[in-house]
Amino acid sequence: MNIKPLAALSCLYLIGCASLHSSAPTAVAKLAPTAGNKTTGAVTFIQRGDKVHVEGNIAGLAPGQHGFHVHEKGDCSAPDATSAGSHFNPSSKQHGNIAGGERHGGDLGNLTADSNGNATINVDIEGVSAKPGEANSVVGRGLIVHADPDDFKTQPTGNSGKRLACAVVTAK
Repeated sequence: MNIKPLAALSCLYLIGCASLHSSAPTAVAKLAPTAGNKTTGAVTFIQRGDKVHVEGNIAGLAPGQHGFHVHEKGDCSAPDATSAGSHFNPSSKQHGNIAGGERHGGDLGNLTADSNGNATINVDIEGVSAKPGEANSVVGRGLIVHADPDDFKTQPTGNSGKRLACAVVTAK
């Protein structure tokens, strides 16, 4: 019996099986309400090539639009979440719209809550990473849902109002 072909097939099998179980860098955020609010949710960040896919569900919002941003600090200790700092801006760009043009890495656009106060997000973003340790990584940052819509113009925040919920983004 020739062992070499069997060893080669075994190796290919193991490589194939390993690739089935390998996964892209992923990070998660569990939103908790700030003082006096009821907004909650869960959001996942998945690295897909040079973009990060962001998907999640948020509840407890007033119907309408709400600014949604990654903030520079993974700190939700302040009752109003101001401990999360400013928008995450690894490339030192102006605040803007995720739909086009210049923007902070942390600009995720607006969530749109339905009449029951529920919103979903399902977007691909550029300029950030879900890989821990990279300078532009969302891991270890804060995720904030704001009370008002982002106007995409006011610098540096988009005039999104108070912070309704905060999460620390963690590697999965």
